Amino acid sequence: MIAGCPILRAADLQAGAVKVEITPPTGHAMWGYAARHDKPSESVLDPLHARALVLAVGDQKIAIVSLDLGRAPTRDSTAAIREKVKKAAGIEHLFLCASHTHHGPVLELDNWPDAKKPYVHELEQKLADAIIEANKNLKPARMGVASKECKLNRNRHSQLEEKPVDRELLVLRVEDADGKPIVHAVNFAAHATLQDAKLLKFSADYPGALAALVEKETGVPCLFLQGAAGDLSPNPGDEAGPEKFGQALGREALTLIKAIRCAAAEKPSLAAREDDFQFKSRLDLSKPLTRKLLSSAFFPELVAFYEREYREGVRPHLTTALLDGRIGFVGVSGEFFCGHSLSLKRRARLEHLFFLGYCNDYQQYFPTIEAAAAGGYGADALVSPVEIGAGEQVMDRALIQLFKMRGKWPELRMEKER
Repeated sequence: MIAGCPILRAADLQAGAVKVEITPPTGHAMWGYAARHDKPSESVLDPLHARALVLAVGDQKIAIVSLDLGRAPTRDSTAAIREKVKKAAGIEHLFLCASHTHHGPVLELDNWPDAKKPYVHELEQKLADAIIEANKNLKPARMGVASKECKLNRNRHSQLEEKPVDRELLVLRVEDADGKPIVHAVNFAAHATLQDAKLLKFSADYPGALAALVEKETGVPCLFLQGAAGDLSPNPGDEAGPEKFGQALGREALTLIKAIRCAAAEKPSLAAREDDFQFKSRLDLSKPLTRKLLSSAFFPELVAFYEREYREGVRPHLTTALLDGRIGFVGVSGEFFCGHSLSLKRRARLEHLFFLGYCNDYQQYFPTIEAAAAGGYGADALVSPVEIGAGEQVMDRALIQLFKMRGKWPELRMEKER
């Protein structure tokens, strides 16, 4: 134990982590580019992984899982994973966070590559098992967070002279009572699209290179948590290519990790909330022209999935958690534009806020109102079927939940004063 560090009590923070491989079998359809249609993967460039972190304070627990996937598991898969981990580990609140690599597998279909043994169902079990194992690894822990401005991303959508960009590189370090690391997590926003689109090989893209470097230097799992990257791409400069760019970002993260001084909170606490939404869709799938446009971009089974998924409107999910009353986690099921994260971070007034895009299902793009008005890819109805202004409504709910969990809400203050 490091001198001066308080003895950890049963109600203090505990943490456990694990890393598992989730690479699909070769031949599985690839996700990420419409031009591929249903072309199968030819091989594996680098393996895909899931890294699970469980945080617990008393009987309150959350699981944060980074995934080398293009999108988070579907709502049905997420529900199956929730059921398994709640029963086995008592964990109700999950953040299943995809890196948004465009060289991962299609998850919308549950009959690939074999209807009798689909990869999607195997993935559900692997992720549930990883979370359960991380829960078994729980041990007394303390944590620290650091951030810096990092100019390795750019706005690919805005036509404004001063384009909005969330440049925050946010790093979490969790260590045991002896100061040995348990896990690290890196939160940054930039599309994972540096691998050649024509390459039919599974790859974690730059987030995989980043995590590999941090893990090599620290010896523990490193979660990459993609941010609000709907309108953000990498800005590699001289560090072109997924390997070089990932390592450049990894070196920035390692600089922060070395500067972090972990400490136990005086009054540890953990709270989490879940919210579902239902918005009108701007995309009328009953119109022949709409179906024709979709069919030109996606293969038939995927079009059928979209038709079922959006029949009742666009239904994103929001998961909000607050650790020690000062560190927030906000997970949203889509490609949110960076204006949303910038606004939420400013208004939440927390020491640190991890904005986790591509989390718990995938409901496509959520542009800001001004970005939707400007139009362009990411804001048009074909890839952003949700009604305009939906992203702002989700952010407002997240803000309300963060204030409520801190007891900073009018009704809650009135109850305390009675």
